[in-house]
Amino acid sequence: MALSNDDIQACARRLHQAEKTRSQIRQLSQDFPDITIANAYAIQKAWVDVKIAEGRIVKGHKIGLTSKAMQSALNIDEPDSGVLLDDMFFADGGIIPTERFIATRVEAELAFVMSKRLTGPACTLFDVLNATDFVVPALEILDTRIERVDPRTKATRKIFDTIADNAANAGIVLGGRPIRPLDADLRWIGALCFKNGQLEETGLAAGVLNHPATAVAWLANKIAPLGLALEPGQVVLAGSFIRPIETRKGDTIQADYGAYGSVSCYFA
Repeated sequence: MALSNDDIQACARRLHQAEKTRSQIRQLSQDFPDITIANAYAIQKAWVDVKIAEGRIVKGHKIGLTSKAMQSALNIDEPDSGVLLDDMFFADGGIIPTERFIATRVEAELAFVMSKRLTGPACTLFDVLNATDFVVPALEILDTRIERVDPRTKATRKIFDTIADNAANAGIVLGGRPIRPLDADLRWIGALCFKNGQLEETGLAAGVLNHPATAVAWLANKIAPLGLALEPGQVVLAGSFIRPIETRKGDTIQADYGAYGSVSCYFA
């Protein structure tokens, strides 16, 4: 292991402080050139443990980097994941307090609400569909507690930085029309994403590993060696099928999912 347990705990505390003070820290990959993917997930877990100790409750998971383009850009061949906590959920059409965040971006996704416990290591797309209560349109709010570009070396964030930073997750808005997982071909659900009334991005859910349920199966299999599973009632964000939309105070974001409704939020 490239990082000691003391290093991992120190990185988690730095991330926690960065979020609280809205002050980004240097890329961990710059401070620890030998950092590994396992180290990055250990830092993420240590940070989530700090939040749980403060009273936060785990409500689900998010999956990121599900598109081939994003994976190629970061020189990886699989997605990443983070943890959703109770204070990350915002109401559809609700207000997002910009003073809580550093540099927000928004993505359009499908969220899976689990009805049964889903465990790996041999979980399939069909297992996911059988274990899902509802699929619902969602917006994911991203933030970064780690500098995207190092001011000294000009190096961009690496996958280790993103994973440690809870996969860049900051918030989630559920909206639209909940649907049963077999009532639609989920691959063909798409969204028109508007910022302040202007169309910014469009995409289809098939952009998520050809089927968003495939991403949920990947996650169940990924966390199985840790003794973890997707639990009933948990929400799983399957991954974005648009490029992130930059947002700042005063912006309204709306994603129109056609027959499956819309979901929106306002940054105040």
